[in-house]
Amino acid sequence: MSQSVNKIILLGNLGRDPEVRHFENGGVVASFSVATSESFSDAQTGERREITDWHDVVAWRGLALVAEKILTKGARVYVEGKLKKRSYQDKEGLSKTVFEVVAEELILLSKPEVKPPMAPYTEQSTVNSNVPEVFREKEDDILPF
Repeated sequence: MSQSVNKIILLGNLGRDPEVRHFENGGVVASFSVATSESFSDAQTGERREITDWHDVVAWRGLALVAEKILTKGARVYVEGKLKKRSYQDKEGLSKTVFEVVAEELILLSKPEVKPPMAPYTEQSTVNSNVPEVFREKEDDILPF
């Protein structure tokens, strides 16, 4: 029996406030982008350079509600999840494919600036206020794609 792993870990900053959609059936989804950067010295010039990559993240149900309450543009965040490919047709009828990180865990690493903090959505609560709050999607709540 062969096993496989689909695990993505991002540590970066939010590029925008989360977009949150609430559905008639009670479902909720949040989408946001996370920027990750790496620095290096140019081999020819010795000049310090930085490359930034943008990652699309989606969070469902409880994690979407957490994202709506505590995440703001510029916040430093740790995201752990799975990479998923999704296809759709745009307004012109053209087929499009996107890759998204489906969040399973969120850790806010910077203090919320505008939105008030809320009780953590997690299986175990953190007691020490100096420790980042960890928000996890329950294993049986994860949607299959």
